[in-house]
Amino acid sequence: MNLSHLPDQPAIYFLLAAFLLAVGVFGLIRRRTFIGMLISGELIFAAAGLNFMTVNRFMAPDPAVGQVVVLFIMGLAAAEVAITLSIIIAVYRNYRSIHSKELSELKG
Repeated sequence: MNLSHLPDQPAIYFLLAAFLLAVGVFGLIRRRTFIGMLISGELIFAAAGLNFMTVNRFMAPDPAVGQVVVLFIMGLAAAEVAITLSIIIAVYRNYRSIHSKELSELKG
């Protein structure tokens, strides 16, 4: 079987992005710890970035637009990780647990 022509088909990349999105959504629903939810959110960001790069590579006339959007997504992902980890540390200091089910009250 000759696999050299597969990278020239956008459907492969869209299927991979759909799989990453499905795993990320499943992880957000299923995981009980905040770290697991954070990793699932990162998978969703990766799926969005892969979709933008696929559209950029195969369908967009200007190649720089998709790359700029993906850089913006990566910046959002980094900011999300920093804020989420600081919230997780604050929750752990107060409750001594990072399981979302064990948090009975959150005061603002």
